[in-house]
Amino acid sequence: MARKVFTFLLLILVSSVYAQDLTIPQDSREGFGINQDTLSPSQRKSTGIKNLKNNKAKIEDYLIISYENDTTYVDTTLHIKKEYKFNYLRKDNFGLMPFSNLGQTYNSLTYNFQNTSLMPSFGARARHFNYMEIEDINYYRVPTPFTELLFKTAFEQGQLADSFFTVNTSPRFNFSVAYKGMRSIGRYQHILTSTGNFRFTTNYQTKNKRYNLRGHIVTQDLLNEENGGLQDSQVANFESGAPEFIDRSILEVNFENAENILKGKRFHLEHNYKIVREKDSLSKNKLSIGHIMSFEDKYYQFNQSAAVTDIFGSAFKSTNLVDRATIEHFHNKLQLNYSNNILGDLQFNLGSDNYNYGYNKIVVYNGQTITNRLKGNIYSAGGKYQKQYKKFKLNANAGVNISGDFDGNFIKATAAFNLNNDISATASINHSSKAPNYNQLLYQSDYINYNWQNNFNNTETQQLAFQLKSKKYATLSVDYTTINDHIYFKRDATGFSEEDYVPLQAFQNNKSITYLRAKFENEIRYKNIALNNTILYQNVQDDNNVLNVPEFTTRNTLYYSNHIFKKAMYLQTGVTLNYFTSYYMNDYDPVLAEFYVQTDKEYGGFPRLDFFLNAKIRQTRIYLKAEHFNSSFTGYNYYSSPNNPYRDFTIRFGIVWNFFL
Repeated sequence: MARKVFTFLLLILVSSVYAQDLTIPQDSREGFGINQDTLSPSQRKSTGIKNLKNNKAKIEDYLIISYENDTTYVDTTLHIKKEYKFNYLRKDNFGLMPFSNLGQTYNSLTYNFQNTSLMPSFGARARHFNYMEIEDINYYRVPTPFTELLFKTAFEQGQLADSFFTVNTSPRFNFSVAYKGMRSIGRYQHILTSTGNFRFTTNYQTKNKRYNLRGHIVTQDLLNEENGGLQDSQVANFESGAPEFIDRSILEVNFENAENILKGKRFHLEHNYKIVREKDSLSKNKLSIGHIMSFEDKYYQFNQSAAVTDIFGSAFKSTNLVDRATIEHFHNKLQLNYSNNILGDLQFNLGSDNYNYGYNKIVVYNGQTITNRLKGNIYSAGGKYQKQYKKFKLNANAGVNISGDFDGNFIKATAAFNLNNDISATASINHSSKAPNYNQLLYQSDYINYNWQNNFNNTETQQLAFQLKSKKYATLSVDYTTINDHIYFKRDATGFSEEDYVPLQAFQNNKSITYLRAKFENEIRYKNIALNNTILYQNVQDDNNVLNVPEFTTRNTLYYSNHIFKKAMYLQTGVTLNYFTSYYMNDYDPVLAEFYVQTDKEYGGFPRLDFFLNAKIRQTRIYLKAEHFNSSFTGYNYYSSPNNPYRDFTIRFGIVWNFFL
């Protein structure tokens, strides 16, 4: 019902605010989601778009507004960070180890336990790397229609394409439409991937600037064929490098009859009304009320035509296995915002969450009845505070569940200070108590051992983080986290004999974990040559060895940049080294779509070298990369998880094309 009401209201809004004036004056930028303070003086400079049909429009007028209301603008330049983001996720994937095929999952080499969520996560976390959450959706404001097209080749048959279009039909109303689609067969047996992400966004402001609205509709489907990795007998063939096994399709995998899929749709609306609004820059008091409403309906499903009992254990039936977990989540939040020149910005909020997670059957196993539903209502309260005084900025955010079956709370505070025009320092503290993921509490499957109903404690984390940033020299980030009652998946052989099948189960760690990370980023430049470095050090103190990460992870890029052909083309070419030290890498389970702890063998310690040649011609950026070109001469010991090899040497091509009308 809520979904239908929201869709109806959105359609009414779209039809009622359409107008013909396509020029956005500077004074119309104020309002919902536009934080001009986040545009630095350097960002306001034009990047040289000379072919705009509207000669009054500048590139810095094409605004991109994040979920947190940070505002940047469309960037058509070519730099090394664009190279790092030109991938399936379209963001820097440092700290992630991709699987062999595009669109598969990623093994995490690092973790950030900072959390501000009061509700459990859905589960099937290995399928969520490309699942766009509310925080991943941007909003726009543009003086003329803007289009971006992306294309990139995949592995064997297939490709990745992302199309985006946004327009302001008036200075006060914008909408955008985008779709990212990908299909790739891959080079191993039964490993096809097919995904789609559709996004529609809109934002609106009334003439008197008192009422502001933004919202989005997102539908997503992420399909992966699963093969369980290489058979143990085939690992030696892969690592031998023998010519007959370079054709990876002849290597035998564990099964060829399974797939899993994650599908979801979300309707999200945020709007506010200014009761007391600013009349000029000297206004001391501002008061507004706000409302956030979102409805998300998604499911995860694992299908297998015939049971594979030697890997997953006994099954209730031998053919047509189907595991399907669903979640419906309806969220509402009311906000009262007060702003004062002396006190700063204050917010008080009340929230409600209606959830319905589960399955369409009740399982009775070993005399235990496993329910099929976790559902109820959670009521929460929270607040935010923000104050900026000269070069010092303070942010605080807190929330607590006050009623319902799930306890939860968090506190996050951040202080930032600009030491000078180049150096800034940031410190933050975060405490969180969060309920386990739904699939850790309740899971049902046609495989007998994948049925459980647990009563775990909340996972509690405390994190201290510091960052020192210099545009000229380097950025140093350090965080220290303590984790209590950490929940993980593992095959624990305790109590089993050697010939017994050891099931995969969820466990709760009974000891405290301490986790230290230090990340160093800098770029050394001499004329047209630069060396870009990212180095991550991690140290875990964990008696039970349930949180495993590599001690060192590094990415180093040596590249050359210059204009050629009388400055008609900008060229960038170089080599990137990715490397992480050996560690007990997590294994992957396709039934749950989760990674689980293994301590039998260490993986890693292999280099990945990529050669790239990128070029920019006007608003078109062209990317050519020879990925992992060292694979044939540094040893075939590269894995994304046990029995799942990383990709071999391949050459891939891509393009990003921007249109300004």
